[in-house]
Amino acid sequence: MHRLTNKEEEIMKILWRLERAFVKEIREELKGKKPHYNTLSTIVRNLEDKNYVAHEAFGNTHRYYPLVTKEVYRKRFISNTLIDYYDNSYKSMVSFFAKEQKISIEELKEIIELIEKEN
Repeated sequence: MHRLTNKEEEIMKILWRLERAFVKEIREELKGKKPHYNTLSTIVRNLEDKNYVAHEAFGNTHRYYPLVTKEVYRKRFISNTLIDYYDNSYKSMVSFFAKEQKISIEELKEIIELIEKEN
């Protein structure tokens, strides 16, 4: 599975939410400065080349839909992040967030409770 650019991820988030969309509809959903239609169309076709989306044809226009679910992408992204930045250690990753104060002690306790309930 190829790593996506920030713009590709933004487009995938739109497709996951809409489930099926024409380039025009994707463009309408983009926040901030919108790329030219042809630029966006190229990005969507690149996503298709990477097997993240497919399309159904309606004459000369295509309606795109995701082939990869958000959950599958999230698992892959987290796994790669864990390997690339935390030596494949969940402990290192959680420790990082705790040290950076991105997660509170209360949240850590909730996580521990969730883990204990699962086991």
